[in-house]
Amino acid sequence: MSAFSHLNAQGEANMVDVSAKPNSTRTALAEGYLYVSEDVIEGIAAQTVKKGDVFAVARVAGIQGAKRCADLIPLCHPLPLAKVDINFTVDETNSRIGVTCLCKVTGKTGVEMEALTGVNVALLTLFDMCKAIDPGMRIDNVRVMSKQGGKTGDWQAEPNL
Repeated sequence: MSAFSHLNAQGEANMVDVSAKPNSTRTALAEGYLYVSEDVIEGIAAQTVKKGDVFAVARVAGIQGAKRCADLIPLCHPLPLAKVDINFTVDETNSRIGVTCLCKVTGKTGVEMEALTGVNVALLTLFDMCKAIDPGMRIDNVRVMSKQGGKTGDWQAEPNL
């Protein structure tokens, strides 16, 4: 057997067999930021972005992204997500929009990848909807903030310094 969990004995990519693992409730929270110009923040606040309600569209996109994670990441298991929650914060001081994605499932494997995918799709949607205002926006600091459940238990990221 290979030392790598996603390679079989022949060294080929392989989806891990989780069938013997017990079901447990698992959650993961991911975050990321879109660094924007003042014009983007003003356009969102005034609801003058020509493509529409930026947060409403990005929220639905992030939920869809989390649900489709296994279609995008080759060795991820498709999960029956029980909850996907996308939230936004506007940080005018640092000229950025924060996105968080909380995913929850009762299953045999974690939901970190789903939370990360939800954040990234929401951020990409924000970028797409605002690129006419500021084509120089930057996506940054995408990471898992916490996870609960499973064999390895709970984990919390170190705070940003």
